[in-house]
Formats: sequence, C-alpha cells, structure tokens
Amino acid sequence: MADNKDLSNPKGSSDVNKSKEAFRELRAAERRGDLRGRLAVVTGASSGIGLQFCRTLAGMGAALLMISNRREELERCAREVARDFNVKTVAMYCDLTQPDAAEAVTRFLDSRGMVADYLINNAGIFSFLPVADTAEKKIDCFIDLHVRAVTALSREFARRFRERGCGRILNMSSMSCWTPMPGLAMYAATKAYIRVFTRSLHYELLDSNVTATAACPGGIATDLFGLPPKLMRLALRIGAVQSPEKFTRRAVDRMLRGKKQYVNGLLNRLAIPAVACAPTPVRLLVKHKMLDKNITR
Repeated sequence: MADNKDLSNPKGSSDVNKSKEAFRELRAAERRGDLRGRLAVVTGASSGIGLQFCRTLAGMGAALLMISNRREELERCAREVARDFNVKTVAMYCDLTQPDAAEAVTRFLDSRGMVADYLINNAGIFSFLPVADTAEKKIDCFIDLHVRAVTALSREFARRFRERGCGRILNMSSMSCWTPMPGLAMYAATKAYIRVFTRSLHYELLDSNVTATAACPGGIATDLFGLPPKLMRLALRIGAVQSPEKFTRRAVDRMLRGKKQYVNGLLNRLAIPAVACAPTPVRLLVKHKMLDKNITR
C-alpha cells in the first residue's frame, strides 16, 4: 500500500536541481513501467474507460485519486481497485460541471498533502440528439464538462507540474473530433476542442518537461454508446470496437512516452481522412437511418 508520505511533495521541489532529479527519477520509473509511489488523478473513474484507466495505472503500482459524480459506485470501485492491486485509492465525489470543480480538486489534494504526477481527464457524456432537440441543460453539460472542466483542470495541474519540472496530462478526445455528422454536433465539437487545446498545451509545456497527450479513440466497448450486448460482442469480434483494457494500456503507454496524440488502431487512423471527406449525401444517410428513426442516446 502506498502511504501518504509517498504522495507528498518533497521539500524544496521548486529548486532547479531537485526538479531535474524528480524528472530523471520519474522518467526512469516510467520506462520500467513502475509507478509505485506516484499518484494519478482520474476523472469519470466509477465506470467504463475511466475505471479501466484506474485499473491499468494501479496494475503499474500507482496510487489513485478517483473522481466521479456517482458516489456509491465510486466508493465501491475505489475499494475494489485497492483490494485487487494493493495500492492506495482515494475516492472524491465531485460534479465537474460546477464552476469551482477544478479548485475543489486541488483543494482536496492539498488538504491531504497529496501531490499528483498524472492527470487523466476522462469524464464525459454522449448524445445522438440533434442540437435543436437537445435540452439547454444538456448542451450546458457538454460545454461545462468537455470544455470548461478539462481546461480548468489541465491549467491547474500544468502549473503544478511545470513548477516541479515533471508531470503528464492525458485528455480524452475522440475520433468524432474529425466527424461533423448529424446527431454528433455537441459531442464532436467539444471533443475537437479537447484535441486542439491539448495539442497546443503539449507544445507550451515541452520546455518544462511536462507533456499533454490527446487520446482520440474510435469505438470502445463500454456502455457510452448504448449498444445491446449481442451487438457489442459482434463489434468486438470484427474489430469495430476495442476493449477498454487494450485501449487504456496503449493510451497510458503513449502518455508515459510523452506523445502528443494517440489514435487507436490502424483502421481508425486510415478512417480519419475518409470520414472527413464524406460527402453530404453520406451524412444525410446517417441522419435518415438513425436520427429520423429516433435512434437516440
């Protein structure tokens, strides 16, 4: 079990020499896949990809601050991850759509003497509804969660990482950031923001040995898209979607290597220009086959 002293900021860490030493130690541990004594902050940690990120990082020895707005599920998942991987986990209930959410997270860390090495902004929502049929509250949620919360948390942790001279941020974008399709307007637009923001942040931070990675997955086998179990199993067999375990392993690997972007799977990478060039009739076909038949999420 990692204890609190393992997560505390060493005295004088803002000193240049100690910052360089911290950087070298962290990089050496990352190359070994040994994250013992390190702390990862993961949002959306009570289910799906967020929970799998926690399990992947815990398997490498990292302690975790797990954040979610689902209190009971979060506390149960935190206990299970701690038990399964013998690491320290701390559950934090937080509604990231609130204006002071980023401040609440950093206040929570500071009050416990915990210093993060990694931030994974994973929390998100999804919808197939056309914009005109989407409730104003849901539109606000897309913007608050995918734009404001990601930006505010990235800023707070980037400042802390930069001061220490090491740290990594991974922000979850999506393949849909290249996909202006009917029914995906809010999701795709806000995920496009995350990608562009994270790429720019990556360049801003490079001189300080801090990296930001935008993960842009295609379909992942979670309940986000609401696929029936049989259809999900078929999609996995034919490679249309990827398991959360495989995706998070590779995304964490890219983050630890300081890559600026990760798109999972060769087919997804090849599909980016094809989908981006899709003619209007194809986009309307999607609308007629899905939205006009009330296939919503």
